[in-house]
Amino acid sequence: MRHFALIAGLSLAVGISPAMGQEEQGETIKAHGIGVFEELKLPPDFEHLAYVNPDAPKGGEIAQSIPNAMGFDNFNPFTFRGRAAALSSIMFENILQGTADEVGAAYCLLCETLEYPESRDWVIFHLRPEVKFSDGTPLTADDVLFSYETLRDKGLSSFRVVIAQVIEKAEVIDDHTIKFSFTPDYPRRDVIQMAGGLPVMSRKDFEENNRDLEQPMSKAFIGSGPYMFDSADINRRVVYRRNPDYWGADLPINKGRNNFDRLRYEYFADYDAAFEAFKAGEYTFRHEVSSIIWATRYNFPGLTNGSVKQETLANGNVASGQAWVFNLRREKWQDVRVRKAIGLAFNFEWSNDALFYGLYHRVNSIWDNSEMAATGVPSDAEKALLEPVAADLPEGILTDEAVMVPVGGQRQLDRGNLRQAGALLDEAGWTVGDDGMRRNAQGQVLSLEFLNDSQTFDRVINPYVENLRALGIDARNMRVDNAEAEERTRSHDFDIVSTHLGQSEISGAGLQQYFGSAGANDVFNTMGLANPAIDKLIPYVEAANSMDELKTATHALDRALRSLSFWVPQWYNPSYLVAYYDQYGHPDPLPPYALGEMDFWWYDQAKADALRQSGALR
Repeated sequence: MRHFALIAGLSLAVGISPAMGQEEQGETIKAHGIGVFEELKLPPDFEHLAYVNPDAPKGGEIAQSIPNAMGFDNFNPFTFRGRAAALSSIMFENILQGTADEVGAAYCLLCETLEYPESRDWVIFHLRPEVKFSDGTPLTADDVLFSYETLRDKGLSSFRVVIAQVIEKAEVIDDHTIKFSFTPDYPRRDVIQMAGGLPVMSRKDFEENNRDLEQPMSKAFIGSGPYMFDSADINRRVVYRRNPDYWGADLPINKGRNNFDRLRYEYFADYDAAFEAFKAGEYTFRHEVSSIIWATRYNFPGLTNGSVKQETLANGNVASGQAWVFNLRREKWQDVRVRKAIGLAFNFEWSNDALFYGLYHRVNSIWDNSEMAATGVPSDAEKALLEPVAADLPEGILTDEAVMVPVGGQRQLDRGNLRQAGALLDEAGWTVGDDGMRRNAQGQVLSLEFLNDSQTFDRVINPYVENLRALGIDARNMRVDNAEAEERTRSHDFDIVSTHLGQSEISGAGLQQYFGSAGANDVFNTMGLANPAIDKLIPYVEAANSMDELKTATHALDRALRSLSFWVPQWYNPSYLVAYYDQYGHPDPLPPYALGEMDFWWYDQAKADALRQSGALR
């Protein structure tokens, strides 16, 4: 299920620097886009994005899977209630759009130009008059206003909080012109991109279908994008089709993109079933996330006879920040020493060698695989930000190196780390009794339940559980079905659960949703983090007005977050592991920040026909 977050919508659309090709109009700047700290790469008259094949053929289908899935029961990705189908927001477009080869670039999509003063106190978007929704009705400034007001009033709570902080008001000037004014005290770096990054919905669609953004929806949205809903078999598959009358098909920013006629997602109850279905040709593109399958099971006939291609492709994005996170709403996880002790019991080095075939790197930072990750001891500039909040962070935040995950050994149970963990638990008042279990002064046993809905994670969690039990912790792997896992995560009924905390290289207001106190009971802040130091550090990142300022502020925030040990970092792969039936083409090289299989890959009809004639595909 996908919930719309500011960070998701804006990660490629942030910045304040005047765009290349801008025109000075009195005291305002009129431009075709906006960039962060640097000029945009593309001039106003660019012909197409640098990384696409502008002559890519249109047609065909790309089909992928959603394994370990509980299915879906509605088409609203903006609510906690129910389970939305994959790509339920694909039909929406934003006024501004990012690219996959620039960090922080945002170009006009729904707008022809944007206009703003140097103060960035407001922005006017001049919308393209030809834009229309898939039902043929024109998209106007009134739809933009309606979308903003709907998200402001009915969006997820953390989303509403951030919008209220940033946008003071929105005003329709005429059918194709809308003005956003920003609150006086909010930093100006990202405000234009936040407004331009909101999805634009159809007022007519909402009114005619009696839609409520807080409620599940049995009918898919209407949007202005290149794809629209085609069909669905509840809990089994969902299909979207390319709109043959898409208004923006010939725009330079869209050339060589949106090449497939159909996008299909197949749902499977478990990961093995999904893999077997791929081998049988039931779907055609697979992004592999299981190291054991990648290393040992890609030897089936389709691969050996050339019907299926297996590729390792470079991934330049910030790592996903995959980790187990503690539920800090529970008293037993309030002591950082307890959390550190549990982290010491996970032996990544043994796991990577014995279970992952050496494919992975360990996560250390929220911003791993980027220059935003904190390293070494804090600089003087970082200390200046950290000193006023040091009292709310663990000792050593001003002097010690950034917290790194413990390094294990070649045996599953690393005795050195186990001794350190035991000492921390003793200090925290969890001592070993006659039965070998750790108890506090009240006689309560220290128990830890991994909430897990993935059979592929069993082989990782079970050895970890054994290590924890050797430490005297009553640990267990609680495997549940997908529905129960999601419901318990939403309702904060867990000890520890796996999630993703990675942020964009240029982070903004989304940080409040993932780590701020205001979002402690929302869906994005899974661990329930509510720390005054973090709340005070986030605005420094939001307000950074140069790359140096941004690095300093992000390093300080990253250092502070890691010091709290609310997570047990897992692993990441700096490459995409993909397999697909040999009927697709892609740019070579790929852009650094996207795999783009549904965006700028394309379908080769002759190869597809040959696969079907051979019986490789159904």
